[in-house]
Amino acid sequence: MLSEIIPLVETTSSNGSSPPLLPEQSFLPDAYRLPEGTVRGSYASMQPRVVFIEVTNRCNLLCETCPRTYFTREPIRSLRYDEFVLIADQFPQMQRAVLHGIGEPLLNRELPQIISYLKQRDIEVLFNSNGTLLTPAWQEALVLSGLDEFRCSIDGAEPETYARIRGANLLHKIEEGLAGLTQTKARLQASTPRVSIWCVATRENLQEMPDLVRMAARLGVPEVYLQRMVYFGSEPADQYGMARDELAIFGKDADYQDEIIAECETLSAELGVDFRAAGARDPRNSLAAARDVDFHPWQACLRPWTTAYVTANGNCLPCCISPFTTNDYESLLLGNLFERPFSEIWNDYLYRQFRTDFFTDTPHKACASCGVFWSL
Repeated sequence: MLSEIIPLVETTSSNGSSPPLLPEQSFLPDAYRLPEGTVRGSYASMQPRVVFIEVTNRCNLLCETCPRTYFTREPIRSLRYDEFVLIADQFPQMQRAVLHGIGEPLLNRELPQIISYLKQRDIEVLFNSNGTLLTPAWQEALVLSGLDEFRCSIDGAEPETYARIRGANLLHKIEEGLAGLTQTKARLQASTPRVSIWCVATRENLQEMPDLVRMAARLGVPEVYLQRMVYFGSEPADQYGMARDELAIFGKDADYQDEIIAECETLSAELGVDFRAAGARDPRNSLAAARDVDFHPWQACLRPWTTAYVTANGNCLPCCISPFTTNDYESLLLGNLFERPFSEIWNDYLYRQFRTDFFTDTPHKACASCGVFWSL
């Protein structure tokens, strides 16, 4: 499928210009790419190959950088196994399933069964977790389920920093859980899940990135990822908790950031821990992107043509970043899979309008500042 040239219906923007050519795709995983020669338009002839399905929107933490702590978006619920299958079966071309959204996946007790179902379809499965619930029972269940990747979110290497950002003094529990997961894999002679640490970097915790690399080496975790904080960049009055412009690192303190990254790169080579950035980029180039912002940076995104996001209530959103980018949540809703099949929603009016606006000077609010205040 990936080698086929599958053209999309070409559209023009409101000012008459044609959609831009495909952006550089070489750094993207295959499932996120479009075939060379594809023209991005309002109509997507390919079904999504990457699908985010929020198995729960419950969470056991009150993080200072998460909108869930401050806003109620949808009714609180977890997907039952049969509900999950009903959703997943609507994506016949799915290659990669991401089982997180606004919530902690380990709060869904049917998660191992959900993962096993996806693995029977030969789908790559991964999710982010805060790691605080990673007990020995969960460690074994995740390994036996066939999970491909377990990403643990840790926003500080010092207990005090972690507690200030995450709202609970639980860093020691996370370290125990990650070490236990590594040991459980060894005991069961399993190569998966691949384990990594992900840090949302702010001016509050950036200086602790080198210690996170050291922590990863100590716990047997082979990868550490740096992410930029996402916040309502164009709506200062709606910024919340620590998700505020004054704590963002994107486009600021370039020399200091470069010093921290250089130290992490040195430690990476010394300790054998890969140091990377979200979006499959390296941290140095990921941060440097903010210093040379294109006029329409969001137009490099391929997600409106390759990716779907479904909440625990069955709502379809443009992407996983969108709930963090605007307080106008209703405008993000493109359809509901408990009410209509995805085959009808994917190229219905709301999706097609979203893609059309994508190539204008006034895209949806979720896109307008993406790549300006942060990056994909």
